[in-house]
Amino acid sequence: MLITVECADHQPQRPITWWLKHVDGLLEVAFDRSLEREGIGRPHWQVLNAVAGGAATGAEVEQAFARLRVDGAVQVRAALTALVNRDWVRVSQGRLSLTPDGAAARERLARAARAQRERLTHGIEPEHYRTTIDTLRQMARNLTA
Repeated sequence: MLITVECADHQPQRPITWWLKHVDGLLEVAFDRSLEREGIGRPHWQVLNAVAGGAATGAEVEQAFARLRVDGAVQVRAALTALVNRDWVRVSQGRLSLTPDGAAARERLARAARAQRERLTHGIEPEHYRTTIDTLRQMARNLTA
């Protein structure tokens, strides 16, 4: 069944797949710019979050990446090494932890991510946002059933 929707802003009518990819791309670009301002990339951000979330060893960081479906133990190790060299992650007796600089950088990036979410949802009523999420969740269920 094809569902058509009139667009009030006179944009050409586009299928949901176009909008999903378009919004995803815009989100990726905006967040990548935030990361670039800190001089890091997405793997570094994910390593920071894994360590902050309790991953205490390189193997645990790699396991966190596996849950995120991010490929490449080499990529994980390179990002971890870069963060250690930058003094954002400390290794002490084989255990990882964020340094004060790493925690501060992670907080700056988390603020940037929150600001991006606020920008994304500006002008959208909370119930409309919830409906959108519920709809996308059901679409995912439909495609995985």
